[in-house]
Parts: sequence; C-alpha cells; structure tokens
Amino acid sequence: MTLQTNILPLLIGWLLDLLLGDPLGLPHPVVWFGKMISFGEKHLNKGTHRKLKGALLSVFLVAFVFAATWALLYMASLLAGNFDFSLFTLHFSLPSLLSLLLSSLLIFYCLAGTTLIREVRQTFLAVDRSLEEGRKQVARIVGRDTSQLSAQEIRTAALETLAENLSDGVIAPLFWLAIGGVPGMLAYKMVNTLDSMIGYRTDRYRDFGCFAARLDDVANYLPARLTAFLMVLASGRFTLLKFVAKYGPRHASPNSGYPEAALAGILDCRFGGPHTYFGQLFDKPYIGENDRPLTTADMHTAIRINRTAECLAVLLFILLFVVVLLLAVPIHPIFPI
Repeated sequence: MTLQTNILPLLIGWLLDLLLGDPLGLPHPVVWFGKMISFGEKHLNKGTHRKLKGALLSVFLVAFVFAATWALLYMASLLAGNFDFSLFTLHFSLPSLLSLLLSSLLIFYCLAGTTLIREVRQTFLAVDRSLEEGRKQVARIVGRDTSQLSAQEIRTAALETLAENLSDGVIAPLFWLAIGGVPGMLAYKMVNTLDSMIGYRTDRYRDFGCFAARLDDVANYLPARLTAFLMVLASGRFTLLKFVAKYGPRHASPNSGYPEAALAGILDCRFGGPHTYFGQLFDKPYIGENDRPLTTADMHTAIRINRTAECLAVLLFILLFVVVLLLAVPIHPIFPI
C-alpha cells in the first residue's frame, strides 16, 4: 500500500464533499443501498424467525457491498498499470487514473459532512422565520415526529443530529477507510443505512432490525469515541473529557451519546429527553444540565467545531500513512483502496 493510493483519493473525495455536498441529481450508492434494504425487508419481515431473517439480510448486504466494491476497484486497477517515479530517496507509485478517480468518487459519496451542515443552518434560519417552517425543515434530517416540536426542540434536534452525523457521516467512514480501504468504507455505509432504516425498537422492526442495530453499534464504537475526543480537541477545553465520560454513556445508544455529550459540553446546553418515533414515545435521558435557549450563535459554534474536528480527522489519517511511509513498514493489503 503506498502513501498516494490512500491519501490522493481521500483528499480529492473530501474536497469534493466540502465544495459540493451530496451530489443531487446523480446516482448515489446509499440510494441503491436503501432500495436493496427495502426490497429485502418487504419480502422477509413477516411470519416467524424475523430475527434470523433480518440478520441474514444484513450480513448478506454488507458482504455483497464489500465484495462488489473490491471487485470494481480490482477491475479498474487491471485496466492500467501504476505510474512509478522517485523523488530524492522516496519512491512513489500513483494508481491508474481510472482507479484514482473511482476511489475518489466513492469516498466522496461516503462522506456526508457538508450537506448536513447546510441542512442544520437552514433549520435554524427556518425556525427563526416561523415555527411551522422550522418543523418542516428539521424533518428532513431527523427520524422523530416533528409536528409538535417547539422552537427550542427543533434547534436541539438539529444540533443533536449534527453531532451524531459527524461520527456516522465523516469520522466513522474515514475510520473504516483506514481499516478496510474503500470496500470497508462502503461496507460501513451499508451497515449505517441498515440501522437508519430498520434498526428501530418499534413493533415493526424490533425483531427484524435487531441484528442491524447491534452491528451498527459495533461498527461505531471506536469512531464515536474518537469523534467526541476530536470535538473536545477542536474546542481546546480538555476538561470537557470528564463531561463526556459522565454523560456519554447515558444515551440510549451506546455510541450516539459521546459526540452529543461533547457538543452539549462545548455549548453548555442540554440535549436528550422524550422523542416520538413512528408514533411511539421514547423517553431518552438528558445529556447535560443547562436547559437554556439555543441560539443561532450556538449553531455557528457547533458548525465550527464540526468542521475543525473533521479537518483533524483527515489530518490524523494522513499522518498515519506518512508515519508508515517514513518508517518504511511494508504493507500488503488484501483489499485495494
């Protein structure tokens, strides 16, 4: 594995996300993932053995995405050889243009930082105009019932989602990119999509989506905690680590509480509380203690922390491979990036 085959696609894909956000109007892998999940859920989520059928569907789809991505990149790498050159004492190997562009595009599709930031900003602007407009706007980014939310609850929901998305939509994909290359990154997105579609404790999904929810918990365990650390690092207030350690585990999710706690500590506010999903009330514990009104200034602070933590994550990833290169540690990956 060379430095370029990891860093160049990452930088290109990340910059595309910063500039463009989600590519509206273009085919998106996550949309295809959703269609596959919907098809499987429609035909399997009935009768007996729903837990087993849900688990089999989840394993099959994740394995299929990983294998299909690996095969696609492998075929692209066969179409043209690498371009090698030397600079001083270091040897560099650039992947074929097709392989580079394909990897960069897939990384771009997997990162979801910019679009969510735009949606959160629009939510705050909308609720400042009218409560009903704010409810409609926040419904675009949350799964809960927004029809009865107050202005404070709308702003809270938007910031909670921003914190969670930093982990699910940016840090975790980068983490799995480092672990398993682009196939690992795409496989993670399938895991995350499964959880977002069927990983609910409602009557319909409690059994069928149980395995998908647990799989998502495992996949996000380390990234969620890394996200919280990077957010605290971005704030420069390391005493907040105690706050995160106190409130992070209180969330119903084993992972979501950590980035939420980090942002709640940075803003000195309170997240959590009762929410309605698919017509059922869920009483989530509170994260933080200061139940103060949230403002547009808080939104700007949250976005700044979000972007800074994202940049730190990309820098961390790059430094990892720079160290590997300088130490001249030979790496022979099973799966191409």
